Amino acid sequence: MGMKGKWAQGIRPRNFSWVITDRFAVCERPGGYGANHRRVRRQEEIIWVREQGFTKVISLIPANHNLHNYTELEVAWLHRPFRAHEDAGPYLGSLFPELEGLMASGEKLLVHGEELGDRIAGLVAAYVIWSGLVPESPRATMLVERMLTRQIGPVGRELIALAPSLPGIRGRD
Repeated sequence: MGMKGKWAQGIRPRNFSWVITDRFAVCERPGGYGANHRRVRRQEEIIWVREQGFTKVISLIPANHNLHNYTELEVAWLHRPFRAHEDAGPYLGSLFPELEGLMASGEKLLVHGEELGDRIAGLVAAYVIWSGLVPESPRATMLVERMLTRQIGPVGRELIALAPSLPGIRGRD
């Protein structure tokens, strides 16, 4: 029996936020993480992602949690684990061109980590600097803090500091 009404639309993932409207968004892991994770919530949030027309979910969590659930609910995914001790420069230098290429080919992206924490906030701010959307670090930091309604701490600020030195940065040729 299929779902009807508002349940068929799913529920919006926690801490969902657009970075580029209708192109690139971020959220915490659908269903939550750790002790807060709930299977039913995960399913409802993945349904919402599917119903909103996202063409790729990009999981940055180190483990492969949720990936088979995306497949079961017919949501395309990419796994790009961003480990705590990962060398962030090469990682971002590879991820950002991939994100840009996917968006240029018409993909609608949802990127998530376990939580929408400092690392994701820093990654988003670094991306907007790298992509030339907001080339000044202080302004990009302020905008992302407002967008995600959270302050960016030292871990995120380290990622932001890397942005100007990443290969392929826009607007600084």
